[in-house]
Amino acid sequence: MPAASRVAQLHEFGQSPWLDHISRELVERGGLKKLVDRDGLGGLTTDPAVFERALAGGGSAYDDQVRELAGEGLTAAEILDRIQVDDVRAACDVLAPVYMGSGGEDGFVCIQVGPALAQDTQASIAEAQRLFAAVDRPNAMIGIPGTEEGVPAILASMRDGLNIACTQLFTVGQYEAVADVYLDALEYRLRRDLTIRAISSVAGVAVSRVDAFVDALLDQHLPTADEAERRRIAVLKGRAGIANAKVVYERFRSYLGGRSWQLIAASGAKVQRLLWTGTGVEDPACPDVMYTDELIGGHTAVSMPVETLTAFADHGTPLRTADRHLEDAHRTLRELARLGIDMERVGAQLQAAGVQRSAEAWGRAVDLVEARRRQALGQEASS
Repeated sequence: MPAASRVAQLHEFGQSPWLDHISRELVERGGLKKLVDRDGLGGLTTDPAVFERALAGGGSAYDDQVRELAGEGLTAAEILDRIQVDDVRAACDVLAPVYMGSGGEDGFVCIQVGPALAQDTQASIAEAQRLFAAVDRPNAMIGIPGTEEGVPAILASMRDGLNIACTQLFTVGQYEAVADVYLDALEYRLRRDLTIRAISSVAGVAVSRVDAFVDALLDQHLPTADEAERRRIAVLKGRAGIANAKVVYERFRSYLGGRSWQLIAASGAKVQRLLWTGTGVEDPACPDVMYTDELIGGHTAVSMPVETLTAFADHGTPLRTADRHLEDAHRTLRELARLGIDMERVGAQLQAAGVQRSAEAWGRAVDLVEARRRQALGQEASS
């Protein structure tokens, strides 16, 4: 029997590998099923940027659907919505055996509420319900950002029994907010004799963007730094993302050990897993698998872009690491604090920027569909 791939071996340490990518060709030509069979792929994350890339590189895969829906009078935004729902539904079907085989612990495909709704609680709740009903698969997971307005939408959606991916999380405080509402939602359902066994959630904590943001802040200290401080700054660069994530994981573990969780778990609740996102390494001077190698641990999932998954399959190191070198992680954050870099403030700025980036990606995706829609209508008019 051949040895499991490096990616598949992550399961041995309690981590599920997910793919941060979707495309119609990936699903229809069997690429997604191959990843499930060969690498134990446990899920997919999607967002406007993912669909923008799918449309930009999807060749003619979407042309027939765009032509049909354009002929029905749908706008570009309505067509993009239909494309998202159809692609996510098809991916859910490929991952259905994973979902069933894991007892509903894994095998999810995420689809996000529109970024324009990030500051509108009630609209986010309604959109989460609409998307879950539209996909119509038990292993669909609805992404809602953990913004000030998003957290109550997450709570309400979980109380309604939806699977929720809490997105745009960067810090311990932001993680705690969604961990608390997950417990609240489960307790709410238990008090009303509603099932909690079918509800799943992940808390998506981003990694690479923390490094990019903090490194830029560190660079601002260089013009006035003496030689000793320059050396300290050099040591800190590229370390904030992993250090911050390890401290989040430490807090996550403390939740699992708490009495509140233990009581709910005894009633059949599933763990709200941490989902590491933003694991692609942009700095060519850094190892291309450093985020994946350093954050392997129980009750987690890791969403990897195609390039990172390919790199990990080639030379990643499957080994439990998420709870190693915790004191070093705390020391790094203390050193950053001494330089005036407060991680919660960083997280707030990153969260706002992340929502804006998603909105911009959605706009670009709509523009791509609009170009195809106009082309389709023009072709029909001239035929």
